[in-house]
Formats: sequence, structure tokens, C-alpha cells
Amino acid sequence: QLQLVESGGGLVQPGGSLTLSCVPSGFTLEWHAIGWFRQVPGKEREGVACISVSGDGTDYADSVKGRFTISRDNAKNTARLQMNKMKPEDTAAYYCAATAWGGGCSRARSDYDYWGQGTQVTVSS
Repeated sequence: QLQLVESGGGLVQPGGSLTLSCVPSGFTLEWHAIGWFRQVPGKEREGVACISVSGDGTDYADSVKGRFTISRDNAKNTARLQMNKMKPEDTAAYYCAATAWGGGCSRARSDYDYWGQGTQVTVSS
């Protein structure tokens, strides 16, 4: 079964930082575009950031631009989301996703085929 596993979530104070990691199970990330999404209860899952297969293309939601950085390390078969200057409104379950094959950077949920189970991030003092 092809899936992704997120880690790194937790409780952080406003202004603090967290780094989320995403590791695939059953495949390698090398030929897949990657996206990070987040969801709070009662709301739609929001595309936060994405990175293309080559790593040259990235895109961010306006709400996180300048604070979050998505990256990929194909040699380590890992994708990451570095979150800085965090705000209470960043509180959500965060999900890693991968396209079936190839693809450019997209923050549309429908473009992704493989998903993780999510990791909770809470920003609170």
C-alpha cells in the first residue's frame, strides 16, 4: 500500500517554529510532486505549499508566504515543511500528499493521489 507518513507536529508558542517531515511508504518521492495541506474541523482542506518534481517550482498560500518553506531531499526520500513565525491561526492537522507521477507544483487537493494520516500542529501560549 502506497502512503505517506508525517511527523514533527506538536505544540508551539506564537512566534515559534516547527518542521514537519514526510516520508513515503512503498515508493520513492523522486518522481512525484509534493504538497502540504492543512485542515481544521468544519473547514475545507487547504493547500498550504507545493513543490514540483524538480524542486525548482514552489508555491505558497498567501497566509503562509514568507513564513513557511517547503523542501525535498530525494537522496533521503523526504519532504519537509519548515514553519516559522507561527500564528494561532496556523493551528490545524497538517497532511503531506504526492501526485501519482510527475506533475508540477499544485495546491489543488484533486491533483494528489497519495496522502498521509496527518500530524496535529497547535500554536498556543
